[in-house]
Amino acid sequence: MKVGIDALPYEWIKEIINIVAERIVVVDYEGIIRYINPAYCQFLGTTVEAAVGKNVQTVIENTRMHIVVKTGQPEVASVQPINGSEMIANRYPLYVDNEIVGAVGTVTFRNPEEWVDYLKKLQPLLDELKYYKKKFEKELRSKYQFSDLIGSSIKFCEAKRLAERAAGSQSSVLLLGESGTGKELFAHAIHQASSRSLFPFVRVNCASIPEHLLESELFGYEEGAFTGARKGGKKGKFELAQRGTVFLDEIGDMPLQMQSKLLRVLQEREIERVGGQAPIPVDVRIIAATHRNLEEMVQNGKFRKDLYYRLNVIKIEIPSLKKRKEDILPIAEILLQKLERKFHRQGIVLSAEVIAQLQNHTWPGNIRELENVLERAVNVLDGNIIQLIHLPLYLQDDIRPVSDKQICKQRNEDTVVPLKELLSSVEKDALIKALRITNGNKQQAAKLLGVGKTSFYDKCKLYGLGLETV
Repeated sequence: MKVGIDALPYEWIKEIINIVAERIVVVDYEGIIRYINPAYCQFLGTTVEAAVGKNVQTVIENTRMHIVVKTGQPEVASVQPINGSEMIANRYPLYVDNEIVGAVGTVTFRNPEEWVDYLKKLQPLLDELKYYKKKFEKELRSKYQFSDLIGSSIKFCEAKRLAERAAGSQSSVLLLGESGTGKELFAHAIHQASSRSLFPFVRVNCASIPEHLLESELFGYEEGAFTGARKGGKKGKFELAQRGTVFLDEIGDMPLQMQSKLLRVLQEREIERVGGQAPIPVDVRIIAATHRNLEEMVQNGKFRKDLYYRLNVIKIEIPSLKKRKEDILPIAEILLQKLERKFHRQGIVLSAEVIAQLQNHTWPGNIRELENVLERAVNVLDGNIIQLIHLPLYLQDDIRPVSDKQICKQRNEDTVVPLKELLSSVEKDALIKALRITNGNKQQAAKLLGVGKTSFYDKCKLYGLGLETV
């Protein structure tokens, strides 16, 4: 019994070629057409009977079939002008017993319109692929480097220098500091400056993932591991971070059961998917961060001692904002530049009173709180100068007396502030206080200050005071 293509009748083979290739021509070593299908003849404006047996150059305009026969080099996706249009042609040499006997050519697109139609069908798939590629690169790449870490205070500079040294190591790093101090920025910068920078940077917030989902998020799962498991299974964060870095934020909130599994990963350098039977080797570096006191948690049995020592190879303590007052102004200026881009604004500056107030505040939320305060101010700002009235109410209520000497120092230690400016500052503060006491009633506020209603309204307009002052 015949097998393979020999088992097919000749008429079948011919029809298959016509269907699959659509437009096809075959020439022998001398460039004589030995076969051409009706679809190609229709395109050329001829017939099979008229074309077969003739030299290909007399039938097909601008053909290169006779050249491919001689060179033995295929020509794929070549543009070929025919009948006033341009088609996409593929040409291949035919070998029999390692000897060139001829060549075969096909036409993929008869004209630019067919190519455009094809692109219209293909473009949505390409756009989708491009979208997911960008999303993958964005989510699994570090966004900050050490030049983005702003500050000149002694403690901050010490933390930054230690982090720069840690970047050249492969050891685990433990970042400690209050919420909002920039621990994640440090993690980004360490990865970016490390030998793993070309590989993924995967972030995991241990506090935001429910306990029953944390294991599958970290280590992945096999198909059928549980109800609703994705077909084919799913890679976990450690597999996604292969040869890169895993940043475990809020490590102090990780459940004890997961701590023991994480310890095994650090010791054995391998993970096991949920529902899996075989361990999977992983090569990742761990950077962990927390605002909690891990030593105290170890003593209270809330954090594994052996895991703590595994993570605490290089410990970096990031100082809070209240311990680096000299850094508040440069950080605020960088944040303002960021907000200007976000809100399409330019030239926004801080008044001397606002600078003094920012430096007097204790900042329990640190840099994150500072950014929120400035964003609020930009949202309610009419001009380009952020004044005290543009700050949130809790910062206005927290205003402490600022001496003329302090105001002078904020601007220039060697500059004397004009008397008119100082009087304006005092007048403005009085207006703000009166409005706050009267819950924004300008008529009552004018009586409290002993000035006429018209004069009071004019002064409010001059200083840009409204109901938002209350």
